[in-house]
Parts: sequence; C-alpha cells; structure tokens
Amino acid sequence: MTAHNDLPSDTFHRADVTFPSQGEDCAAWLYGPAGAQGPRPCVILAHGLGATRTGRLDAFAERFAAAGFNALVFDYRYFGDSSGQPRHLTSIKAQLRDWRAAVDFARRVPGVDPARIALWGTSFSGGHVVLTAAEDPAVAAVISMNPFLDGRTTLFGTPPSQALALGWAGLRDTARAVLNRAPHLVPAVGGAGAKAAMASTEALEGFRAMFPAGSPPSTEVSARILLRLGHYRPVTRATRVVCPWLLQAGTTDDITPAGPVRRAVARAPRAQMSLYEGGHFSPYTGAAFEQVVAEQIRFLSEHLR
Repeated sequence: MTAHNDLPSDTFHRADVTFPSQGEDCAAWLYGPAGAQGPRPCVILAHGLGATRTGRLDAFAERFAAAGFNALVFDYRYFGDSSGQPRHLTSIKAQLRDWRAAVDFARRVPGVDPARIALWGTSFSGGHVVLTAAEDPAVAAVISMNPFLDGRTTLFGTPPSQALALGWAGLRDTARAVLNRAPHLVPAVGGAGAKAAMASTEALEGFRAMFPAGSPPSTEVSARILLRLGHYRPVTRATRVVCPWLLQAGTTDDITPAGPVRRAVARAPRAQMSLYEGGHFSPYTGAAFEQVVAEQIRFLSEHLR
C-alpha cells in the first residue's frame, strides 16, 4: 500500500472489501486507524460523474484514518472494480441504491459505530449524499465538496450548441436501451468544445491530475444520463438534511457554481459553507486539497467524537 501526502503507512490500515447492491458487488477499500480500540466513526466516500475511487479518494480516506476515523471508499456498480454490465452505465437511481447499500454495510462492519456514520460526496456524489441523508435521519454528518446540487442551474449555464449535441447523444443512447443494445458512451470530461458532460481545458487537465501518472482513466458514461441531469435537483431536499452538513465550493467553479450551495445552506437547519480558491477540480490536489481536507477533519472531529 502506498500512502499519499507523505503520511506514514503505519498510521492506518486498508483492506479490500465488497458489499452487495441489488445483485451486484460494489468494490471498496475499508480504512481504519492503526491500533484503534473500540467502535469508531466511519466516513463513506464515493466519486463524481464517470470517476472511480482511484481518483484521489484514497488520499482523503488516508487522512481520515490517520485522524482516527474509519473510512469506506467504494466504486459504483458498472464502474471501476465493481461488477455489473454493461460497463459505464450511469443511473442516478442505481447510484443512490449503492449509497444506501454502502451505509447498510458500514453499519455492520466490526469496529464501526453504527450511530456515527458520515457521508462524503464530491461533485455528482455531493448531491447523492444529500438525498441519502434526507431519507436516513440516523446519518450523523454530511460533507459535500464542490457538489452538484441543481441540474437546472448547470443546464442554463451550458452553451446551446453543447446542450444540443449532448441531448442528441442522450436520445441515441435511450433508443439503444429500448432496443437492448450496448450503451452509446460519451466522455464525462473533455477539452474545450468537446461533446462531453464537462468540457473545458481546466476540467480535462484537472480530471487527469486526480489519477496516478501513466494510468489515464476512462471518462466514459452512458449518454442517457445527460437527459436526466437537468432534472436532478438535490437542493430541493436540503431542508430534510437534519444532521450537521459541511458544503465546500470553489471560487471559480463554473461546473457546479456556488449559487445552489448558498441556497442549500439557507434551507438546511445545520449546514455551513466554506470557499476554497480555485475551480471544480482544484480540491483534489495541492493547496486546495490541504485546505478542504483539514476543514473536513475539523468538522468530523467536532460532530463525530
């Protein structure tokens, strides 16, 4: 096991585990602090649109484990090391069910305190954790980093030509689903002007920077998800998130702008907001990473101890 950020590897341990979700197996890493005694809180993490746990989620989990928390980091079915066919099938409903399965699994893990479960989401999963916590009042804390909270805001910010191209791709994939054919795939991330869900030079470079050098990731997702993004609005359930909730937004993030974050904070009873300098992919590396992960550990320490 290689530790990130110069952390001593003897400050935590990691095991490969799987848990079931509707007949498929979700692959996960289970982290724990070295030498911990008694039940500990557990932070559950999953990535955003088209990404997998190897995209720097291990760096966050290592920090959490070194700080005394358990952490469960999983891939959605159809992605990464999890099972499921066809590959890259992207379904909001399926991913939300995977989140519920992850929570159920974590609560049964020896050494985990089932009353102290926290959800950690980023980008697309930053919205998933909202709906998961809204349906499960026993969740103890939530973190949403650069969260996708309002698809309507994202849709209105998409250039018309790109929106049209993505809409046609979504219709093509939907037709293939009706005919029981393999999905029509599009990149989740692409360069400026690309037919991708997130298209900019910053987005493409930032996405690649999350993954190990020499291991370029696949960014493909089934295009049918593009027809559903505009209707996905976790911000409308913010009032039902009754636990402490930390929302972190980038000052120059044009993929998931801060407006919906501010609306969520105004609606949720125990929400707090912080800003980091940079765009959508800044908090995974460098100075922004150090800022957001330190804030997250302080938040978890305050609410899960």
